[in-house]
Amino acid sequence: MPVPAWQHFARMRGGAQAQLLYAADQHYYIVKFQNNPQHRRVLANELLASHLLDYLGLPAAKGEVVEVSEELIAASPGLYIESGGRRERCAAGRQFGSRCPGDPSRMPIYDYLPDALLRGIRNADAFVGMVAFDKWVSNANGRQAIFFRDRVGRWRPAVEGGDERGFVVVMIDQGFVFRAQQWDFEDRPGVGIYPRAWVYERVTGYDSFEPWLSRITACSDQVLDEAGRRVPWEWWYDGDPEALERLLGKLYERRKLVPELLRAAKNGARDPFPNWR
Repeated sequence: MPVPAWQHFARMRGGAQAQLLYAADQHYYIVKFQNNPQHRRVLANELLASHLLDYLGLPAAKGEVVEVSEELIAASPGLYIESGGRRERCAAGRQFGSRCPGDPSRMPIYDYLPDALLRGIRNADAFVGMVAFDKWVSNANGRQAIFFRDRVGRWRPAVEGGDERGFVVVMIDQGFVFRAQQWDFEDRPGVGIYPRAWVYERVTGYDSFEPWLSRITACSDQVLDEAGRRVPWEWWYDGDPEALERLLGKLYERRKLVPELLRAAKNGARDPFPNWR
């Protein structure tokens, strides 16, 4: 069931012109609306990716369907979209919400850390897993992440010292997987690579991408079907009733290609994995 939004707090940066909302489950969400300037399919992409990242065990913001009422929009002057020099109200109905890891007014959250702090991230191996994921789903955007201090075990389960607190990384913004609204795949070696290349120093071969690589290649069609059933039809339909089924079929076929795509990234013009001999 969708989570009802209760209160609007702030407009966010970024091309989708997302909004910070507080919802009935007492969580804050970064909400992307159906009439965002990028395309309504980015909402479907976000929710599909959230389900798949959860299956893979990678630390990512949890995605939910958030119901935004006409009453909340009417009472919130900041709920608008700007496009082509004009302004329109955010759409009512079912939108995509990326759950904040805590109360944004109390938990400092950063989209950049200096190297001295970044090297101390307790779940930094997640960057390696995300390369495999981004290659699988043909993410057309740069890898984006946020950083904050939290209990380590919350974002890296079953790790020794999981009750300790430290800086962790959580992956965000999956709207441009499947090449955004195109819903197809284009494989380029440099796409999906985090710009701070040293996070890949631990990569020495295919084994460095485990367990995520094995989980991708073993992903069943049932996992993909379950992900697809969560997506509201109005986010993707666009006059083509078979579009989602075709997309998931192609994604299923691509599972076995991921090792080859990782090797292509290694052999690209800018090798992100210098220790992979």
